[in-house]
Amino acid sequence: MKYQIMLQIMMRLLTRRKVTARELADRYSISVRSVYRYIEELCVCGVPVDVARGRYGGITIADTFRLPSGYFTREEYAAAIAALEAMKGQIDDENVNSALEKLESRKKEGTSDLAVCGNIIVDGSAWGDARKFSEKIKVCEQAVNNCMRLSVDYISRSGEHSRRIIDPHVLIFKQNVWYVYAYCHSKQQFRTFKIGRIKNACFTGESFERREIARDEIPLDFRRSESQLIDVTFEISRDNLPDAEEWLGIDNIEPRGAGFIAEATLPDDESLIGKILSYGGAVKVLSPEILKDRVKDAAKKIAEQ
Repeated sequence: MKYQIMLQIMMRLLTRRKVTARELADRYSISVRSVYRYIEELCVCGVPVDVARGRYGGITIADTFRLPSGYFTREEYAAAIAALEAMKGQIDDENVNSALEKLESRKKEGTSDLAVCGNIIVDGSAWGDARKFSEKIKVCEQAVNNCMRLSVDYISRSGEHSRRIIDPHVLIFKQNVWYVYAYCHSKQQFRTFKIGRIKNACFTGESFERREIARDEIPLDFRRSESQLIDVTFEISRDNLPDAEEWLGIDNIEPRGAGFIAEATLPDDESLIGKILSYGGAVKVLSPEILKDRVKDAAKKIAEQ
């Protein structure tokens, strides 16, 4: 019985996204204390349920959380829901209500692909991430398009965990990384958030008034404050040209002799060394000298290990 109620609470949250402990207690004939105990166990199981008090209070489940894809097509979902709704009007059976609620919680509102600007499909996720990243993008896109305020759990580069209330204004894709440019109510100013560092995101139920932003006001040199930029020149072998083009951009590479030369401005951090080494010698650093020395030192450490 306990696990059945826990499952029903999760389905209720997936349908409503935000409820109160008293509402759940009355619905399932349990105490408020039991509700909080079940919520804690759901969290232990990895379900992103949050309990908040105050203006945005209530029990919520992240809008980025979805159950795995089921066995129904969209048409089968619609037919099953229609049949159960018709049955519900004639039969007073709690099992019918429960089944209908479960199906409603899984109802497919759109495709699982990312669609930004209509016909552009983008998936910035890693291979095999079960579309978790895709769900974050979809929530952020919906928030931007419809001026919907978000509550996000954000983990900074230093590992600091914080809850932010943000008004997303623009989605930005740069160097294969997705960002959302949003007004942060905690900092009382616009900030750029890396979507990959958003753990969970929930709609607060409030809308915001979009602020006028000039294109030049949006900072696109995200890494400039974190690390310096460096002008580099590479020699690239023909066999690795396609990968290098995707990394550095076709416009930055030109043929020269038997190979290719690339000139680019890149963030000067440890990820640059790792990227160069990942080509296994197919990308040679021609300049600057300090970068050549750092690559040599890193390669020696790898050899020693």
